[in-house]
Amino acid sequence: MSNISASAVAELRKKTGVSMMQCKAALEEAGGDEEKAIEILRKKGVASAAKKADRDQGEGCIFAAETDSKAALVTLNCETDFVARDDHFQSTGQELAQTLLEEGEDGLKSKAETVVPGLVQKLGENITLGNSQIVESAVTGSYVHSNSKIGVLVALSGGSVNTAKDVAMHAAAMNPQVVSPNEVSAEDVDKEKAIWTEQLAKEGKPQEIMDKIMMGKEKKFREENALLSQSFVKDPEKTVEQILDGASVEGYVRYEV
Repeated sequence: MSNISASAVAELRKKTGVSMMQCKAALEEAGGDEEKAIEILRKKGVASAAKKADRDQGEGCIFAAETDSKAALVTLNCETDFVARDDHFQSTGQELAQTLLEEGEDGLKSKAETVVPGLVQKLGENITLGNSQIVESAVTGSYVHSNSKIGVLVALSGGSVNTAKDVAMHAAAMNPQVVSPNEVSAEDVDKEKAIWTEQLAKEGKPQEIMDKIMMGKEKKFREENALLSQSFVKDPEKTVEQILDGASVEGYVRYEV
């Protein structure tokens, strides 16, 4: 039966929390009977996920997959650290990252709709696909911290994979908000300026001196929050830009659970 109305599919989705595609297939299999469609979805273990869908997810892990010129990062969310450490959770997360690398966002979405409901059924928690990103460039590198709570992708115009991985590891530790100092938002700078102004006023600094101090503080704030101008963690005598040796950062992604 293929003449299932969009409203019937939407209503079943509302009741079960299952994807539109799965709802339509279940309704077709059930000949348009909603109750039978729900039973079909329950037997497949997907409708039960809806009962858990409103529960908070404060845990999860980050997974990466890569080639020399392409890298993917995926976050899989869950409720407890116990489930985040489960072998099934870990293998599913890695499978999703590999799918993103090989098949892109559409492939990832399709795979998640297939495997995540089964994981919910098996582990008994609200589990969902979180952030995902893929980068491509001449050279890419990824880094996932040992606790799987922080993950970084870096794409470079040149250089080596090892350098890209080093920069990714640096970013995991130092959490730069942007790539270059001029990318730090005016809004963030203004928030800091309000604090600096109050501090300097309490110190009784003359206005002409305050202006110079403010310029210096803004420069330092921008540099401290930008990847390229930060002191490189493995060699603090150099900035990240210096260790790149002419290569530019084409892409930067950092996720944290």
